[in-house]
Order: sequence, then structure tokens, then C-alpha cells
Amino acid sequence: MVANQRFGGRHAALAFILVTVFIDVLGFGLIIPVLPKLIVDLSGGDTARAARVFGLFGTVWALMQFIFSPIIGSLSDRLGRRPVILISCFGLGLDYVMMALAPTLAWLFVGRMISGITAATIATASAYIADVSPPEKRAANFGLISAAWGAGFIIGPALGGLLGQVSPRLPFWTGAGLALVGVAYGFFVLPESLPPERRAAFTWRKANPVGALTLLRSHHELLGLASVNAIYLLAHHVLPSVWVLYTGYRYGWSTGMTGLALAAVGLGSILVQLFVVRRAVAAFGERITLLIGLSFGAAGFAIWGLAPDTRVFWLGLPIFSLMGLVGPSVQALMTVRVQPHEQGQLQGANSSIMGLTGLVGPGLFTLTFAYFIGAGTRWHIPGASFLLAAVLMVLALAVTVTINARAAAYVKVEGESRP
Repeated sequence: MVANQRFGGRHAALAFILVTVFIDVLGFGLIIPVLPKLIVDLSGGDTARAARVFGLFGTVWALMQFIFSPIIGSLSDRLGRRPVILISCFGLGLDYVMMALAPTLAWLFVGRMISGITAATIATASAYIADVSPPEKRAANFGLISAAWGAGFIIGPALGGLLGQVSPRLPFWTGAGLALVGVAYGFFVLPESLPPERRAAFTWRKANPVGALTLLRSHHELLGLASVNAIYLLAHHVLPSVWVLYTGYRYGWSTGMTGLALAAVGLGSILVQLFVVRRAVAAFGERITLLIGLSFGAAGFAIWGLAPDTRVFWLGLPIFSLMGLVGPSVQALMTVRVQPHEQGQLQGANSSIMGLTGLVGPGLFTLTFAYFIGAGTRWHIPGASFLLAAVLMVLALAVTVTINARAAAYVKVEGESRP
């Protein structure tokens, strides 16, 4: 608390963390509209080759996040959150410069690898939030992180598309400038949230994706909550994987309509994070809020998978938006079950799970979509990918109900064992 007062207060630090997450996602979104075109240009105009390269880039990006998230998280437990965040943001800025100058695919490939590593800083940002937030406010503050993420994802592609009309490399320069300005700002504003006496030694046994599972198994609820988080993240990959293909195939949407709908999804998520999460947690607690979010997510996916026309599809939007209750609730439940010096390791493990689902999800949903619209299929179900996502959310709901029942039984036994 003293450190917060010295460097401008808790609110200034929280604001910087939110800005950091926003810039990370904004930079990611900035290059979405221009990266495929840049790859085509560097492939000599060979679109087929560019498509294969683009898929490889996405896989490598997710793989880097999966491998390096627990390393960066464990480093923040040892060195503190501030240096890890600032160094990573500085590296992100230099990486954008590298990609802006990339003369070959190999150069751009290395840039995407570095980008996947630096994207793991969101784990450290989440650990910072856990450090400075009392347990009763963690869900709301994690909701703010999700809102910052959503805002970056909405603004990034739109701004990247406009800048890309000037030059396909301008979005990279813009991302570099934003990242480096953020580092300069954070150097003077961001205090350290993890004092030396609460830090943990760095060990490679913990700082790897497999070793991170040891922490997740350290509490009777933690592994179950991590499983819920993994299923939720996997289901969410249906959106970037088949949204454009599905809406174009089934409803004949134009590119403009597709972009507008995706922006509406992001806006709905932001509104839930800003105005619903805090009130829902205060009224029902994290456990019930998590169940509500999973239920609405399952319903939203099911509506989208079954919607016969655009009107019904749009009716599913406000229902699906309430799935935004899931992330903050499960994060808050997980953070109170580890020690302060383990928050970085926990968030690193969560980011590794995100990276792992990023490796599995796109293939799972695109292959499902392709199979159920194929000429030789027995059942023509264009919305099969969204229905699969709905089934996954129901599975996460069942796991959560089991966790809550076991927790209630555990509390009862503990209470009876006390004198």
C-alpha cells in the first residue's frame, strides 16, 4: 500500500494495467486485417502458399504462448510484476518494429514467435490485479481486464483496416509506438505490487506447462476450476474459427455485416464486464455467477447454431453476451486458492491453458463445420460447430455444479471436525 501511495495510488496502477492489456490486444487486432496481405506479398502473390503460411503462423503464436506463459508468470513471482511487465512491453514494441521492417517470410515468422511470447504478459497483468485487489473485488477487477481486452479487440481490427489502406506496414508501426509509449508511461506510474518478502524462488520444475499442473492440483477445487476455464476457452474459439465462414454460408452476410456483428459481440461483452459482473457477484457470489454465465453461454451458442435466419441470430446476441460473467468469476475463485507468491504461476498456467486451446480449437471447429456442410455428409447441419460449443458449455456447467457440491460438503465436514 505504501508503494501505491508513493507512485500515485492504487487507481493509477490499476489504470496502467488495464491500458497495458488494451495495448496488447489492440496491437494484436491492428495486424489482423493486414497480416494475411503482407504474407501474400512476401509469398510472391501465391495465395495458396500464403494460406498455409498464415495457418502455421497462428499455430506457432499459440504454441509460444503455451510454452512461455508459465515461465513469465514464475519470473514475476521471483522478480516482481513491474520489471516483467515493463520489459515484456518493451520487447513487444521492438517486435512490432521488426515485423514492420520484415523483408522476408522468415523474418516475419520470427516476429510472430516473439509476439506469441510477449502476449504472455497478460498473465502477469492478471497476477498484478490479484495482488492489489481484495478478494471481494477481484471478480469485478478481472471483469475490467476482460473489458479492456474486448475494447482492444473491437478497435484494433477497425483501426488496422483503415491504416492498412495507407500501407500494410503502418499498423505495425502504430502498434510499436503505442507499446513504447506505454512503457515510458508505466516506468513513472507503475508501482511494484509484490513485495520482496512475498516472492518465491524460480524453478524450472514449476516454470513449464507440465509443471504448472502441480500448482493446479494443490487444492481440491483448483484443478476443477482450471478444467472449467479450459472448456470455456475452447468453446470460445468457435468465434474466430468459423464465424465468418458460417454466417456467410448460412445467411449470406457481407464482410461489412460480419464485422458489424463481431463488433456488437465485443461491445456486449464490454457492457457485461463494466456493468453486470460487479452487481452479479455482489448479489449472488462468484459460484452462482459462474453458473449463470455458463448457462447463458450455452444458450447463446445453441441459438446461433439453430438460428434459421439473421433476425433470430441477432436475438441470441444479448443472451450470449452474459457469458462474459464466466471469466471474471472463475478467475476470482482460482486466485483465492493460491498463496500471494503463487499468483504469477497461476496466471501463467491459465495462459498456457489458453494457448493449448488455441492449438486445438481452430482445427476442431473448422473440421466440424466442413464435415457437416460437405457434399457426402448424412446430416446437413451448418451450425454444428456452434452446437458443439454449446455442448462444451453444458459440460463446463456440469463440472461447476460438481465442484460446488464438493466444496459445500468439504466445508460441512471441516465445520463438524472443529471443536
